[in-house]
Amino acid sequence: MTEPSEPVIHASGIEKTFNGSLTVRGISFSVAKGQCFGVLGPNGAGKTTTLRLILGISPLSAGDLRVFGLTMPKFGDVARERIGVVPQIDSLDPDFNVFENLRMYGRYFDLNAKLVEERASALLKLMELGEKANAKPATLSGGMRRRLTIARALINNPDLLVLDEPTTGLDPQARHLIWARLRQLVSEGKTLLLTTHYMEEAERLCDELVIMDQGKILDQGSPMAIIGRHVEKEVLEIRGEDLANCYALNTEQGCRLETVDNSLYCYTNDARPMITRLKDCADVTYLHRPANLEDVFLKLTGRELRD
Repeated sequence: MTEPSEPVIHASGIEKTFNGSLTVRGISFSVAKGQCFGVLGPNGAGKTTTLRLILGISPLSAGDLRVFGLTMPKFGDVARERIGVVPQIDSLDPDFNVFENLRMYGRYFDLNAKLVEERASALLKLMELGEKANAKPATLSGGMRRRLTIARALINNPDLLVLDEPTTGLDPQARHLIWARLRQLVSEGKTLLLTTHYMEEAERLCDELVIMDQGKILDQGSPMAIIGRHVEKEVLEIRGEDLANCYALNTEQGCRLETVDNSLYCYTNDARPMITRLKDCADVTYLHRPANLEDVFLKLTGRELRD
């Protein structure tokens, strides 16, 4: 029987105090090798602070944190040699062309020049940027710049790739291409640590994830397991002028209702009776869909805006 390998990341009761307040409150989790692990949460949940702790660029206030079995941040320099980072905001060098951005970044890892050029060419092909090798970053689309930033993060052939909201602001075509490449990296044995505000992205990519708020982990597991624990199987999103009558139907049909502005959300394990009765509601439209991770996210963290 094969022994389980050591987790790539292991956090036990980690805390971070900033300006006298706890921004990370004793959280614990492990990330297995070859896994895409998500960290979800609203603004101010503690996600970025957690990433900084994992990267060893911010000291712990309490707890134990190990990356590749190395105590952080004590061995942060050693661990970061095996990590690639895709920041939330692109930081490409505008003075260098696409290929030069990869080649220059490779020098930070003291890599052989020939090896860097070979990797750069392969990565541009992987990210479908081969024809843009001589272009400056300013001439690229947003999707191309993100793909170049991911390619740059892979130049040192990292064992762990940390992605902070990698597809924010991209069109569906660019997003789907990046998702395909990230799935390919996981299939090749890379470990991914992902933060995102796109719940669909988390559902498609993550083998396991945590939902955080106010520095705490609210739940952890696979996307489907978390959905199953917190919400019913089906959702009806109902809009229109006759919502009062729809409320009355809830007594008979057993829906769990939420009202948001002029919309009514009906959560149920069997929507068919409710759909039949909705025909008696004048001037309403509805969308019938499976429950998803966004429903869980909003239930656990609330619908209020965060600064």
